[in-house]
Amino acid sequence: MPSLLERHQDLMRTAGALRARDAAERLGTTEAALVACGAMGPARALRPDWAGLIGALPRAGRVMALTRNDHAVHERHGVYTDVSSGPGHILVLGPEIDLRLFPARWSHAYALAGDRPSIQVFGRDGAAVHKVFATEATLREGWESIMADFMADVVDAPPQVPPAIRVASEGQVDGAALRESWLALRDTHDFLPMLRRHRASRRQAFRLAGDDLARQLAPHAGTAIIEGAAGSEVPVMVFVGNPGGIQIHTGPIHRLRRTPGWFNVLDPAFNLHLREAGVASVWRIVKPTEDGMVTSIELLDAGGEVVALIFGARKPGQPEREDWRTLVAEVADRHVAEVVA
Repeated sequence: MPSLLERHQDLMRTAGALRARDAAERLGTTEAALVACGAMGPARALRPDWAGLIGALPRAGRVMALTRNDHAVHERHGVYTDVSSGPGHILVLGPEIDLRLFPARWSHAYALAGDRPSIQVFGRDGAAVHKVFATEATLREGWESIMADFMADVVDAPPQVPPAIRVASEGQVDGAALRESWLALRDTHDFLPMLRRHRASRRQAFRLAGDDLARQLAPHAGTAIIEGAAGSEVPVMVFVGNPGGIQIHTGPIHRLRRTPGWFNVLDPAFNLHLREAGVASVWRIVKPTEDGMVTSIELLDAGGEVVALIFGARKPGQPEREDWRTLVAEVADRHVAEVVA
């Protein structure tokens, strides 16, 4: 029976270049297994000292951070600064690289050599949760010192087969009570705890909250808001995440490009790749905070999972930008009718 490495080589000969995630899906394996077997280039396992590993990354200087899910890829160039950790989380709060990481979901990490040296972290299911790529601006001595400090001699093998997809069921939710709790919010970070208290999924809460709080838009409204932000030079916050972490870009967006199946932001320090077919629904969401109402555009997949969240750029303690509110209102009015029809 051919090895996984041999099967990957055969796939590359017949299918051409594929991203590791897509190749793993074609082969019925996990991305972590592909990396571990050397299919993506020479790889060495790293010790699972997650806080230490992320805390060491400032030594590398300027790198590219990548966080993705099935339908969105978020790439940000910069330096890992203001790194801290606590129970269940690692924070990177630099002006360029902004991360909320959840290492309890992490399981394996590898250092890849070759033309694009990288550190790749995977969850218990073998899916990639966070990657760090060396660039031309990376401090090579710092990068190599991180590899040396965190190299592992022996590690458990990653999962070879991805877990079965589980579709979460949606139970009964008291819509009136949920709306009351929503209106009582004082911080956007209180939204997920509210959902847990009411045992509601995100999509379920959107459907129950009322149009003033959650208004469904056409699926292409997500790309429309990005196009509008670029055209009107409104700075935004773009969140893309997975169970192991969330990556955030704050600032303007400029260069947009469509390629077959993908909508792309291709700025020097920020790239976003959005698989348009993966966006099943888009919502205009309003949440009360101590700084006033905060508006977002939220992209969900067919299972109700978040693909990406887009806010107007703001800092805690600041009211929402009026140009962002105006842009959202314009996009919502243009794209909601198609859902109703």
